[in-house]
Amino acid sequence: MNLPRIALVTAAAARDLDEDLPPLTAALDGHADIRVVNWDDAAIDWSQFDIALLRSTWDYSMRLTEFLAWAERASRATQLCNALDIVRWNTDKHYLAQLAAAGVPIVPSVFLEPGDDALQALARFLDTHAAAEFVVKPAVGAGSRDAQRHHRDEHGAALEHAQRLLREQRSVLLQPYLERVDEHGETALIYFAGEFSHAIRKGPLLRRGEGATRALFAAEHITPRTPSTAELDVATSTLAAMPFARPLLYARVDLIHDADGAPRVLELELTEPSLFFAHAQGSAQRFAAAILRAV
Repeated sequence: MNLPRIALVTAAAARDLDEDLPPLTAALDGHADIRVVNWDDAAIDWSQFDIALLRSTWDYSMRLTEFLAWAERASRATQLCNALDIVRWNTDKHYLAQLAAAGVPIVPSVFLEPGDDALQALARFLDTHAAAEFVVKPAVGAGSRDAQRHHRDEHGAALEHAQRLLREQRSVLLQPYLERVDEHGETALIYFAGEFSHAIRKGPLLRRGEGATRALFAAEHITPRTPSTAELDVATSTLAAMPFARPLLYARVDLIHDADGAPRVLELELTEPSLFFAHAQGSAQRFAAAILRAV
């Protein structure tokens, strides 16, 4: 019997850091011919695979143009999952504005573009949002890299942060810091082929007084979590609001709570999310089954 040929796509810097790879490889063992490959390995012939599954391409935010060009080439040679149009949409957090326009409750978000007056934009943002603290981060980013929490009374550092990103020709995202995250953390809800699989709690990543991480991703404290009905409802409405007609092979909806305790979408992870198999028994097997059905 010819086994399906599956590429689990990572990055050189992430290969030994991706805790999902060993359990996923084990779940697929005997059912597929598996190779773990770096997305930017020029020696790879992607047409040899039945599916190229994006897993831990965590350096994409620093090489977005190159990464998207690779994704386009790979998608012509094999089945890329998630698909190219999804990857293009999800690797830039401007998608949050589209979700908000569709009625999804997101963390309030304001974008600054290269050429904008950062001083005026920051002043307008602080006038509009009364939160004591706020977050400055790049619109294209992963793993909380280059994201930082600032106090409104010390906005000089925030202004320099935003201006640095703009000088690098990077769009900037401003969001009020929702203080409930310090106690409640984030809830990440994970879906395979449109079906809810499991959820985890992620502890707060942006700590007061700490600079932005320069590592590939910020250290995370993960525990299992049973999501509330409200969180499940928001995640369901978020997935329904995506501009794609089909259920996705995998999706992760990251939520935090506002001052009233209502869940709001922080991020929608459709490209290379950690899936936290170690915190949900059977989840790697459920994902493996979904992959094999997709093949």
